[in-house]
Amino acid sequence: MSDEPEEIIPDTEEVPAEPEEVEPVVEVVETVEAEVTEEDGEKIVVKKEKKAKKGDLTPEELAEQERRQKIIDAREIIEIDPIHEAIEYETTTKGKIMIGPPTLTRFEKARILGARALQLSLGAPPFIAIPKEVATSLDLAYTELEKRVIPITIRRVLPNGDFQNISIDLFN
Repeated sequence: MSDEPEEIIPDTEEVPAEPEEVEPVVEVVETVEAEVTEEDGEKIVVKKEKKAKKGDLTPEELAEQERRQKIIDAREIIEIDPIHEAIEYETTTKGKIMIGPPTLTRFEKARILGARALQLSLGAPPFIAIPKEVATSLDLAYTELEKRVIPITIRRVLPNGDFQNISIDLFN
C-alpha cells in the first residue's frame, strides 16, 4: 500500500447534460424618416433605423402605461377612517364571545400561564390548594387555569379598534 490516495470511481452512469434552451433575441427594426432642410433649400429625407430590444415598450404600450398611471394618481388615499370610534362588545352570558374563537388561543393561554407563573414564583398566594403532583410554579398556574380560578380578563381587539373583554370563566 502506498501513501497516495486511491482514485475512487463512482458506480453511477454519467448523464449527458441537455443543452439549455436559449430564447432568441427578438429585435424590432423601426424605420424613422426625418426631413432635413439644408442651406440651399433642398429637402433631404434621411432614413434611420431604430432597433428596439426585447424589453422596450411600443408607443401603444407606453400610452396605456401613462393612462393607468394617471388613474392611479387620481385615486383618493384614505389613511384613517375619521368617523369610526372603538366600540366595546358586551359579554353578558356564556357563549356570547363575538370576537375570535370560543376557546382560548394558544397565544392567550401562553400569556396567561407565563404571567401567573411569574406571580407565583415572586410569592403571590395560590388560588387553590397546592396538589402533590405540582413541582413548579408553571404547573400550579396550569392547574389554576384548568379550574378557571385565575381572575384575568382577555381583551380581543379587531383591526378597526372594536374590542371585547372576556372573562376567563366564559371560555369553553
